[in-house]
Amino acid sequence: MQKKLLVLFLFILAAFVGLSVRLFLINRDNGEEYKKQVLSHQEYDSVIIPFKRGEIVDANGTVLAASNKVYNVILDTKLLLRKEDYLEPTLSALNRFFGIDAGTVRSYIASHPDSSYYVMAKRVGYEEKTAFEDFCADEEQGGNVKGVWFEDEYKREYPNGRLACDVIGFTTGDNAGTYGLEEYYNEILSGTNGREYGYLNDDSTLERTTIAARDGNNIQLTIDANIQTIVEKYLRAYNEEYKDNARPGNGAQNLGCVIMDVDTAGILAMASYPDFDLNDVRNTENLLGMPLLDKDGKKVSGEVVTQETLDEMDDQVMYQHLNALWKNFCIADSYEPGSVAKPFTVAAALESGAITGNETYLCEGMLHVGEHDIKCHQTYGDGVLTVQQGIERSCNVVLMNVAFALGKNQFVDYQHTFGFGLKTNIDLAGEARTASMVFNKSNIGMTDLATNSFGQSFNATMIQMITGFCSLINGGNYYAPHLASRITTADGATIENIEPRLLKQTISPSTSDTILEYCNTVVTGEFGTGKTARPAGYMIGGKTGTAETLPRKNGEYVVSFMGYAPADDPQIAIYVVVDRPNVAIQDNARHATGIVKKVLTEVLPYLNIFMTEELSDAEREELEQLEIQIRTPQGTEEPALDEEGNPIDPETEEGAEDGETPKEGKEGEEGSEEQTEEPPERDESWKNFPLDPETGYLVDPETGAYVDPELGTVVGGSLLGETPEPDTPGGTPSEGEAEGTE
Repeated sequence: MQKKLLVLFLFILAAFVGLSVRLFLINRDNGEEYKKQVLSHQEYDSVIIPFKRGEIVDANGTVLAASNKVYNVILDTKLLLRKEDYLEPTLSALNRFFGIDAGTVRSYIASHPDSSYYVMAKRVGYEEKTAFEDFCADEEQGGNVKGVWFEDEYKREYPNGRLACDVIGFTTGDNAGTYGLEEYYNEILSGTNGREYGYLNDDSTLERTTIAARDGNNIQLTIDANIQTIVEKYLRAYNEEYKDNARPGNGAQNLGCVIMDVDTAGILAMASYPDFDLNDVRNTENLLGMPLLDKDGKKVSGEVVTQETLDEMDDQVMYQHLNALWKNFCIADSYEPGSVAKPFTVAAALESGAITGNETYLCEGMLHVGEHDIKCHQTYGDGVLTVQQGIERSCNVVLMNVAFALGKNQFVDYQHTFGFGLKTNIDLAGEARTASMVFNKSNIGMTDLATNSFGQSFNATMIQMITGFCSLINGGNYYAPHLASRITTADGATIENIEPRLLKQTISPSTSDTILEYCNTVVTGEFGTGKTARPAGYMIGGKTGTAETLPRKNGEYVVSFMGYAPADDPQIAIYVVVDRPNVAIQDNARHATGIVKKVLTEVLPYLNIFMTEELSDAEREELEQLEIQIRTPQGTEEPALDEEGNPIDPETEEGAEDGETPKEGKEGEEGSEEQTEEPPERDESWKNFPLDPETGYLVDPETGAYVDPELGTVVGGSLLGETPEPDTPGGTPSEGEAEGTE
């Protein structure tokens, strides 16, 4: 018995010795190979940890753009093929929970049996992932579901859909910013991916090393989402009102509105139409009604995008249209600004000393310059006007004479001072270059000077116009326009407060005060062209604009209003542009002033800017219908009453002689000798013209021209009779730089 036990012991000992020798030889000759095989069978041996892109929030902390965690569904083919029992249950579960086609997965498995990483579905939600994992945890139902794991990822989402779409921009599939703030601040919003490594230590134990991801930083904006919502509401309302009106297509080719803090150039709202949903940027329904483009991105005259043309588009043409949709009209498109440029001309002449402001000029309805008769929009003539009245009535003849007094060289210098032809460098991607769209000293002629004086024959962008205008009304301080106010880390710590940047002094405070005085009369004056922009209970100032597009006499116009509130102490500036309104007669700035009035009616109370003017019964009823809080005027005297106890409208206050408007101007400032003379009577024969009930305009029986029944200005003809085509690239868009009015 002992011998048998000894033999068994020796046999077992020999087996262990042999096994030990074999293991030693395997480890010596094939150790690394087997380590790799073991490691390859471990799940999640090396995983990317994605960073979270920073948030974009408005001035009040409302989230405009955020990144939420989602999951990619990954298949480990080798693990799935370990047992035949795993295949069918796994394919069934993938189809049930994620809608993954079993045939597609089978084909991949057949061609990649050794694969450990195959993305079957991208960006599934947390609820779907959890439901799948709960199913797999049940051994009875999902015990044979193998080889499936999840990879973390973040999906960019925009909680407010279309809100501020042109400003925010969006991201591509690889988390890179495109357009707007997403592109401009891409490096700040982006972080750095982390990684988790799995490896075998000396004891062949799986160890893990994790390098954490660094999340992107957050950006807080000057934009107020509430103001932005008001602006966008009225742009859409305008489009709905005029869509397919005089022609097929949107209510206008483009609509734009910018609201800016006068003293900092911080953007409170910036919007354009047509717009799009940031969560569905390639939805082609947004293209319907836009101007039709060719493969080079040029407009096809008179054509708009329809469902039929949409169905026929190839990828290149489709991209041209999407690119046009995604661009921010307020910064990317240029156009001839029209009469909103007149305060700049007057400011330059006053600041340089070329005029004093006491001059008078005779307007007979046109001015002969070079080989052209350049007409005023009041073709019947305004008689003798002061510079202030020239701004109030938007008289081109007055402005041409002011520009002649200033001279070509100084005019060009001041255009550059006000920022025309220069990028504002606003913190948004896609701002147009306009250097080639303004004249310089070597190519500007007298006719060009004349038309430039009232905003024709040179191009500008909305952001250039309103930024320069703020300097005209805030004492001459030109600030860099901006949208970002603060940069914070993912946990809320402030990295940088972005303060307003004062770049230069454009004019003196005294000149600025004069421009304010002049622009106030545009709204308050008897013949002011911007009276319809005034919201009930408030007094504002500003300037209307009507610019004829190229080619001249095509009946197409860009109309606008650029204003500020309150009139006596401007806090905000607003600029609305309606590019070719969808109406039969386009040259009427009321398409812009109407939007301004509606926007300011809601925005001013929201900003706690109190009413200063008495409300009429009609205005009170209008505000009640809009559910706008009516604020009591502060610091105002009781209104003067007539014999019957009714308030006297200061604009029609008795005491001035018949036909004489109340004296305006700085207190104690005496007018020139010319101003004391009795001016020629204004030709008001238009008041007897017959009314066209279809258009609401008067009709000149001699020329057939339409006449505004309140102002007596001609509409519907060639802008101001004859506006010469630009002789140089100034005033026309340059290829590849920006899209202008044609």
